[in-house]
Amino acid sequence: MIHEIPLERRTLHGHFSRDLPPILTIDSGDTIAFACLNAGWDTRPGEPKYEPRDEELDAGHALIGPIEVRGARKGRTLEVRIDAVRVGDFGFTVAGGWSSWLNDRLEVSDGDDTVLLWHVDADSGIARDDRGREVDLHPFLGVMGMPPDEPGVHETGPPRPCGGNIDCKELVAGTTLFLPIPVEDALFSAGDGHGRQGDGESSGTAIEVPLDRAELTLAVRDDLELDWPIALTPDAWIAFGFDQDLHAATAVALDGILKLMKREHGFERRDALALASVVVDVRVTQLVNGVLGVHAVLPRDAIRI
Repeated sequence: MIHEIPLERRTLHGHFSRDLPPILTIDSGDTIAFACLNAGWDTRPGEPKYEPRDEELDAGHALIGPIEVRGARKGRTLEVRIDAVRVGDFGFTVAGGWSSWLNDRLEVSDGDDTVLLWHVDADSGIARDDRGREVDLHPFLGVMGMPPDEPGVHETGPPRPCGGNIDCKELVAGTTLFLPIPVEDALFSAGDGHGRQGDGESSGTAIEVPLDRAELTLAVRDDLELDWPIALTPDAWIAFGFDQDLHAATAVALDGILKLMKREHGFERRDALALASVVVDVRVTQLVNGVLGVHAVLPRDAIRI
């Protein structure tokens, strides 16, 4: 079953909350298909704005959802299969012009920001900026996740154990993301289209684009127990960690990959760590979302038994 979700004001929101009513209820294994605005809720000049926007409730990324998944229970795992990601034809990247720990260190906090405006051609897989420079597209959704099981309104900016603004460039079409379910019915939301991003998202923005169409298949798993997100690409397993401290985020990601190596191969923990030191890459996912993101990558063919 494919559920087509229209891009309307009622289907958009800019925060996470377990009290936000779902816009749609689906069965486990169903697919949702949707378009979405870019992270800043932008439309082209002359196109209708999606108003009204609440200063608190819509302050974050423009997200589609929440989606209620029947059978989703706290403690189970939500499998998010990324079937398709097609981006819109315009985008932007911003650098400098505001104070952050990284901008301050790089001495780009003062003065005006630099804005690159991109023409995006999804058919050719190329983006060209307003200075004539081209890059290949690698489109993905920056935000896929659920609200924490805590009262109140939660920002969309920082990623959490239940997902959210993970901003991992590996989560392209053909990849499956696994998220621990924090609340009954899951209440899943997604958005934040990126045309391309480097590991770290150093300036704080990627090629920020609207989504013309994304297709995600959501399934409840009761045979996979997780504390933090993991993902499976055609080539590798990935384990994620998020924390304000890079050491802590790294430890979470490596703990996830060691548990995965135990589950997939039966390796004991110290044996798995020794092998991880040989074949696992530890990468900085992002530096700019309030907490730091780290992902540990285990190529699927790295260990032959």
